Amino acid sequence: MHQAGIPADVLMLLPGGPEIGAAISAHPQLGGLAFTGSTGTAQAINRTLAAKNGPIVPLIAETGGINAMIVDATALAEQVADDVVMSAFRSAGQRCSALRILYLQEDIADGMLDMIEGAARELNLGNPALTTTDVGPVIDEKQKAMLEGHVAEMHEGQKVRYAGTVPNTGNFFAPHIIELDRPEALTKEVFGPVLHVVRWKAKDLGRVIESIAATGYGLTLGVHSRIESTIRAVTEALDTGNVYINRNMIGAVVGTQPFGGSGLSGTGFKAGGPAYLMRFAVEQVISVNTAAAGGNASLIAIGEG
Repeated sequence: MHQAGIPADVLMLLPGGPEIGAAISAHPQLGGLAFTGSTGTAQAINRTLAAKNGPIVPLIAETGGINAMIVDATALAEQVADDVVMSAFRSAGQRCSALRILYLQEDIADGMLDMIEGAARELNLGNPALTTTDVGPVIDEKQKAMLEGHVAEMHEGQKVRYAGTVPNTGNFFAPHIIELDRPEALTKEVFGPVLHVVRWKAKDLGRVIESIAATGYGLTLGVHSRIESTIRAVTEALDTGNVYINRNMIGAVVGTQPFGGSGLSGTGFKAGGPAYLMRFAVEQVISVNTAAAGGNASLIAIGEG
């Protein structure tokens, strides 16, 4: 970016962890802050900015989500299995857009879960630099420990349907499939290759929509159905930043699929969208009373002949 012409004293890279972020967000000369990460960290930044004296500093945030996919009985099973495995497990589930909770219509749930589990078994865990690798390690030991703790907790009251195997070294965490007895059993975003599944009856689509809305998140949503009225009902009822119909939920293309969410998942205009740059700017309006300066308003109003 420096070679492209951005002055070195305008753009700087400061690698680091929370200590760097805390110092930046508390700096008295900070004019604005753009952040991508967890909802909890964004809320902490927001509190830091609010506590500062001086100008009100804008916060642009793209945060996490309990991203859901709704699958009804009309969906194409093979396509669902492929899209679910890709959305939940590729990149080790470490995309903010990754699928976290899958709502399967109970009429097709057993067969669909068998197919999804079979596809998950074929995933190859290993070095992400190799083209043969499907799932790499999670980001660090702390994240791995969090995922292990979550699965142990799920063992106590829910059904752990599938747990993959991992290499002997590294921060690898195997893909897991967990059946929940109710959607409320998942209370937070679990950032890793863990797919939670809830079954629903055809007459209860409204309740499914309500349970997704109740999470407060609105980042990504998937819908697999061949019924236009179902797709329309879901998309119109949920305030979600990015909705994916009959496809996977990851890999938004910059320039054609602006990305971002609302509620607990973001603060407004989406990255890559036509209005995103305006979030970094401020407006100024200049109004001049030419008559007060002795000008002749009638002469100014005369157009060219």
